[in-house]
Amino acid sequence: MNAFDQILNRKESGSVKWDFMQQKLGLAGTDLLPMWVSDYDFKAPKVVLDALQQRIEHGIFGYAERDDAYYQATIDWYQNQHDTHVKREWITTVHGVLPGLAMALQMLTDKGDGIVMQSPGYGSFRKIIEFNDRVVVENPLTETEGEYQLDFDHLETCFANGAKAMIFCNPHNPTGRVWSESEITKVAELCEQYQVWLLSDEIWGDLVVGDAQYYSALRLPRNLTKRLIVATAASKTFGLSSLRISNFMIPDESLRAQFTRRLDAHGMDVFNSLSMSAATLAYQECSGWLTELKDYLRANITKLELFVQTQLPKVKFVSPQAGYLVWLDCRALNLTDTELEQKFVEAGLVPSMGIGFGKEGSGFVRLNLGCPVGTLDQALVRIKQALS
Repeated sequence: MNAFDQILNRKESGSVKWDFMQQKLGLAGTDLLPMWVSDYDFKAPKVVLDALQQRIEHGIFGYAERDDAYYQATIDWYQNQHDTHVKREWITTVHGVLPGLAMALQMLTDKGDGIVMQSPGYGSFRKIIEFNDRVVVENPLTETEGEYQLDFDHLETCFANGAKAMIFCNPHNPTGRVWSESEITKVAELCEQYQVWLLSDEIWGDLVVGDAQYYSALRLPRNLTKRLIVATAASKTFGLSSLRISNFMIPDESLRAQFTRRLDAHGMDVFNSLSMSAATLAYQECSGWLTELKDYLRANITKLELFVQTQLPKVKFVSPQAGYLVWLDCRALNLTDTELEQKFVEAGLVPSMGIGFGKEGSGFVRLNLGCPVGTLDQALVRIKQALS
């Protein structure tokens, strides 16, 4: 049996996805199958678990700092996996991508400033913009038969009208689109032209499952990185989401000094020893595990794609280029978002509703396929019940 086939009981483990549906979504029921929060139902790599066990057995959890191995593992990973040269001095660390992005917005923009994000787009971007008293400026993606593109004319209008920063998701959540080198370069050129800060969330970059190639903004020419912050982490890749440590890579020395000062101002100068150990070992020794995982995810995606084609002719589905989240177009069913959600819940399945990603997501649902195939088989029965 493939190790990823093992179905593990995550109930009563403090899992947001499995234990907090009532508190977070208002949904109660012991038989609900959650496919909403974007984390795996797989164990982390064994080498990581062994390292964590060894660290726990050591028994001392005093103040910890990033060592040479942590930096070198990160540098080597980006060089070997993505042909991206990262300098050690670029790397700053934060307790999570969203806290770091929020901190960057506080540092670089003022209350009332416009912050661009694509729509449909990750709802937590909207949250940290609005809760920090900034204004969401939506740059809707254009969509034709499930293929999403950036609207550069509209994006330039957003910048020309005074937006101060942009949160860019590469690869994109929820559509799974991997932006090309030319697209990222165009985004950066517009940011430079209009003096807009570019905050590039690249946490999905390790999880390309299609033919596209992930191109990090860190590969841009230096004249286009003066206003760039790239956020990455091992957590999404290796199933370490609650072991929170993320890398904020900042090529420009002045911007990096400003960000580091802000980290110090928030007292973020102590690091979780377990998180550092897990990330270091994952980058050092788990490339093979990741290759096997992506093969498994591709199989899950293909299984759902064939199911939709044969069983749900009114539903449209384009395979994601990256990630394990699939974006189902249910608009032809002519249901309101409330009715669509109700059908899923009545069938015992909990998706992320597309409307939560902006009005462009109305009529869509996002499903998490980072699960054993046996769990997916259960889900297919419920999806058919909900949508057929």
